[in-house]
Amino acid sequence: MTFAQAENFTTRPTLQGSFGMSASTHWLATGAAQSVLERGGNAFDAAAAGAFVLHVVEPHLNGPGGEVPAIFTTAEQPHTPRVLMGQGPAPARASIEHYRALGLETVPGAGGLAAPIPGAVDAWLLLVRDHGVATLEEVLGYAIYYAAEGHPILPRVASALASVEELFTEHWPSSAEVWLPEGRVPEAGETITNPAYAQLLRDLIAAGENAASREDAIDAARTEWKKRVGEAAERHLSVPHRHADGGDYAGVITAEDVTSFNAGYEDPVTIEFRGYTIAKTGPWGQGPVLLQTLKILEGYDDAELDPSTERGAHLILEAQKLAFADRDTYYGDTDVNLTYLLSDEYAAARRELITEEASAQFRPGDVPGTPKVLPRLVEVGQEEMQKTAGTGEPTVAKSGETKGDTCHIDVVDAAGNIISATPSGGWFQASPTIPELGFPLSTRLQMSWLDPESPSALAPGRRPRTTLTPTLVLKDGAPILALGTPGGDQQEQWQLPMLLRILLGGHSIQQALDAPTYHSTSLPGSFWPRTWEPGGAVVESRLGHQVIEGLRRRGHRITEVDGWSLGRMSAVARDPRTGQLSAGANARGAQGYAAGR
Repeated sequence: MTFAQAENFTTRPTLQGSFGMSASTHWLATGAAQSVLERGGNAFDAAAAGAFVLHVVEPHLNGPGGEVPAIFTTAEQPHTPRVLMGQGPAPARASIEHYRALGLETVPGAGGLAAPIPGAVDAWLLLVRDHGVATLEEVLGYAIYYAAEGHPILPRVASALASVEELFTEHWPSSAEVWLPEGRVPEAGETITNPAYAQLLRDLIAAGENAASREDAIDAARTEWKKRVGEAAERHLSVPHRHADGGDYAGVITAEDVTSFNAGYEDPVTIEFRGYTIAKTGPWGQGPVLLQTLKILEGYDDAELDPSTERGAHLILEAQKLAFADRDTYYGDTDVNLTYLLSDEYAAARRELITEEASAQFRPGDVPGTPKVLPRLVEVGQEEMQKTAGTGEPTVAKSGETKGDTCHIDVVDAAGNIISATPSGGWFQASPTIPELGFPLSTRLQMSWLDPESPSALAPGRRPRTTLTPTLVLKDGAPILALGTPGGDQQEQWQLPMLLRILLGGHSIQQALDAPTYHSTSLPGSFWPRTWEPGGAVVESRLGHQVIEGLRRRGHRITEVDGWSLGRMSAVARDPRTGQLSAGANARGAQGYAAGR
């Protein structure tokens, strides 16, 4: 069927071709990825090259000290989606007892105490080793160029630096040294460089110069990376420094933590929805939230699920609240009963809770044999005042303004290799930059609770329950669509309307990207200070006055924002019958682009 309110207008065309397609949140990363394809690399080489460029050109959204989950299939095994796991766990000394002894009730949103073991770089190198065909120099060369020769700083990067200038100059002098050249915030469009990071990448290449094979060279680079980063991180973060709560503490990460970590692969979690297979990461991420939401919505007719209608928007928001309540009660890097949470029986019971009125309650379900451990519910406005500018990840404000969050990249090649990845963490607002490396570590541990009963409790060796959540869609066992977005807790929420518009509504990729969207704020935030707004929803004004007022009458506490302010999604697609490829990227933020031929 076609949704009644599908618009013909798009900001750009949906790209079509048969050679290769790349899409990301920054045009330079997209250009690098597409260049790798043109030079004989495959989708995995291209995605890695683009991701290393994202570390350089979007340093307020991700960095080499961060993490990445990705989901992909290979041309050789198109029916077997795999998760690339690049999320480092908590260090050996990151215990609840230690943090409580410091007087903390939550893990701070900024500072070394919130640093997990960095996982992104090791994951990308692993992927290129196992599934790529390019050399390390061919993959890293683009990032080295932009770090050494410079690139024009984005307006949002300049704005983010201005917001933390005082923090850098007063408390994090190593960050000021790297990010405030000549002691000032660079202007938008000004060329900036990162020579320390450029040299580190050159050293990774040099580490494998005498290796017997391409694979051995990459393994030598992985070993060099962990040694250099581990030693520097332990040395730099062991000195007490300012954290998001206003206190000064030493970090707990050690060189041994970093050198002992290895990225890896996992099976995805999947469901069938209207004849499509939707593949996501496990419950150490929020991926199953999308799957739970789709299982709830499965009980409604297609026509009721048009995201541009009052009825469709209401059902989507209410189903999301129920799924997110389960996320915050049951998800974590532990045994989670997904068999029950994704069952038809459970979805039907949850569906019965949806009425014609908006709920302002936190309503997790009951899972047999699993304790129900509720998170702290602190309403917006009741949190303690923030004492420093470093909040870890200031994602989407209630105004709809995106101050910074995450990146995304999708690539598909002619052979049928396809990947969706959401790099994040290690943004320069996170913790003091390590000067000899040119970047800070992530603060993803802020998503762990200091409650030993919680399934997402902080514990050595346990991964934080992350919001990073790329998506892969298969039809008849073959991949047809890879997509994702930055946005913290909003990532699943912005992807869902897009998926419904494509899979049920007949939209093209670009139509679905450009259509108005929304998200619920009626869930505990994953980032410090972790507040929620019962019954709240943020809606782009383009959804229309009639629909928005209808949602208000149903009891949704609506915050109406600019019509082009929510989401930075991108996507690539492949028709397995014809080999036809397509791609699109979000016009919001005037930053994301797709390329292909």
